[in-house]
Amino acid sequence: MILTVTPNPALDLTWHVDRLSIGDTHRADTGAVRAGGKGLNVARVVHAEGAAVRAITTAGGRSGEEFAEELVRSGVPHALVRVGQDTRRSVAIVDEALGDTTIINERGLNPSDQEWADLLAAVVDALPSARVLVISGSLPPGAPDGFLPLLIAVAKDAGVPAIVDTSGPALLQAADAGASVLKPNRAELAEATGILDPVDGARMLIERGAELVLLSLGAAGMLAITASDLVRARLDEPLAGNPTGAGDAAVAACAVLYAEGERDPELILRRAAAWSAAAVLMPLAGDISPQWPAIAAQLRVSRPDPDSVRKDLS
Repeated sequence: MILTVTPNPALDLTWHVDRLSIGDTHRADTGAVRAGGKGLNVARVVHAEGAAVRAITTAGGRSGEEFAEELVRSGVPHALVRVGQDTRRSVAIVDEALGDTTIINERGLNPSDQEWADLLAAVVDALPSARVLVISGSLPPGAPDGFLPLLIAVAKDAGVPAIVDTSGPALLQAADAGASVLKPNRAELAEATGILDPVDGARMLIERGAELVLLSLGAAGMLAITASDLVRARLDEPLAGNPTGAGDAAVAACAVLYAEGERDPELILRRAAAWSAAAVLMPLAGDISPQWPAIAAQLRVSRPDPDSVRKDLS
């Protein structure tokens, strides 16, 4: 079973407009509402692809009620920790003409100390049945500094590898705590490490304790980096669509393979890149296109020299 934790969930609202024009009034069809947050997007993909999963997150206030109702309708196995603060909202506006998506994320409100303890207890209770722990998304402002490392430590004590997709100082904390896999994008990696070179930045995370870094490069593909290996996967032509759930789909792919005992970075990268690209083809985060096997077959996978990667991405 794959256990996902979303410390800062969101009620996701998505609208599609013909063309987004700043300062103008727009009309759109009724938008989609989903229980979201990166860990829940991971859980949706895992569940849809037939793997066992359990999602743990929080919910509070009026938005939390709508969040909880939609999560029940989704059929994704889950456990909710009730909190006093309203669940934050995330707004995605998809520009159909350009194929771009504009996202506005509320930062979220910090749960109480007791609510954080309740979330940790829910994770600890579920860990004996887990083969992988996925911790995805941001932490709300004011969250305890030690919460993310504590989750990773609890998983390690239980013999469960942790896959972490976060940003900022939390990314360094996750590496220092010994997360098995980290999944930043290029901007997040540079911001957290202060290193502009993506290969050197990823290797810094590995030196600090991570085993594998899956680095999203957007249209330029994805890298899998370990202490001794560098693998790149990319499509000849990038896919147009909604990229908001692409990274979450990559994490889902990695989690499924890790739960099966797979550790080969090339095999993990192939699946992660294919699911990530397949997510772009779908209108909502948390879904991937059934075309993903065909996308996987189109990937160009190589073990390039680090200098060639640097030159290509410069």
